[in-house]
Amino acid sequence: MRQFCLLSILLIFSVNVIQGQYSGLGSWNILNVKYNVNEKWSVFGEAQLRSLGFYDRFHYYEYKVGANYKVLSNVIITLGAGDYNTYKEGGNFVLPKNNDEFRLWPQIAIIQSIGKFKIEQRYRDEFRFTSDGFHNRYRYRLGLSYPLGKDINGYKPFLLGISDEIFFTNTEPYFERNRLLISASFRVTGSASVQLGYLTQFDYEINDETVRDFLQVGLYFDLSGK
Repeated sequence: MRQFCLLSILLIFSVNVIQGQYSGLGSWNILNVKYNVNEKWSVFGEAQLRSLGFYDRFHYYEYKVGANYKVLSNVIITLGAGDYNTYKEGGNFVLPKNNDEFRLWPQIAIIQSIGKFKIEQRYRDEFRFTSDGFHNRYRYRLGLSYPLGKDINGYKPFLLGISDEIFFTNTEPYFERNRLLISASFRVTGSASVQLGYLTQFDYEINDETVRDFLQVGLYFDLSGK
């Protein structure tokens, strides 16, 4: 309990410092629910809401669903689909939209452990039906996580993580985006956890390059049919 209170104080202090020092910090909010059907199959749903200012100038939301199949103990394949909406900058959900997109994406994740460290490699192929036509995109994410704290019912309550993801397309300029995330998670119960992270995103365009920074807040539920 003391660890949780200390972590909460540090996180609140960090948010206030970041907000005060960098007015361009945006928000990146996630709600994710996964339901484990059995040892092999699971399904999930996720919603995201993002803003370019600190809980202001909301410009993006998405919702998606999918199914996971555990091929091996450390290999998971996924098929997901969702709706992704991007609005113009300058306010909250400014019309007309920059993009209204339906996306279908197969994915494979490979997980390895080295001591207490967990390494995840994720490969995703996106079929994007956008406002300006069909596009392909390929994503690769490499993540590293480390659990902390005393065991509670077989799990450790804290998790530190870092990941980097790169985005490619099959048309020029080919390289599209880089996304770096540093995060800390607290497992409230066996099935619910909260995450706070700092995400920086670099978007490459032929005529311009854009860097955005976000405070990421996530709420995750991992439910079981058993």
